[in-house]
Amino acid sequence: MADSLDEDQLAAWMRAACDGDGRAQARLLSALAPRLRAYFRAKGRPPDQAEDLVQETLIAVHTKRALYDVGQPLLPWVLAIARFRLVDAWRREGRFGSPASLDDAPEEALAAEELAPAEASRDLAKLLRLLPEKQRRSIELVKLEERSVAEAAALSGWSESDVKVSAHRGLKALMRLAALGHGETR
Repeated sequence: MADSLDEDQLAAWMRAACDGDGRAQARLLSALAPRLRAYFRAKGRPPDQAEDLVQETLIAVHTKRALYDVGQPLLPWVLAIARFRLVDAWRREGRFGSPASLDDAPEEALAAEELAPAEASRDLAKLLRLLPEKQRRSIELVKLEERSVAEAAALSGWSESDVKVSAHRGLKALMRLAALGHGETR
């Protein structure tokens, strides 16, 4: 069942979930789970650790769904969350993966699960590197590391207002860059 689902159906469930449809949310998370499980297993995670990462990613998808731009493809957004969860796991283990190690790892786990090649090529890490430092760091702290604006301001040395504005502008810039195809790998 989940294997035959395409990006359009998943995105439709996400849009409905963003509008408060609990059934669509449950369908979306159920459909994403096997894709994420395959992704983390392809990254060399043992089954129990892969399952933990799947759950962490699904929780992040649920809690951050308001940040999803319904005009953009869903699976690259989910993949970006999964990648950051994987990096967090490496950090907890004392292993630090470089962005190159993430890019070199096979994407086929999600791609094989109905992820269109053009959508799979978008890579949040590459797009973030194109942003000015303040925007990139604000997005990393607030959106990806899930810190409060006050925490991000304290860590960065910028005002809370600066962090909010920079994150907002950075997200808009990311959407423009993604639309222009700057994150594509070839």
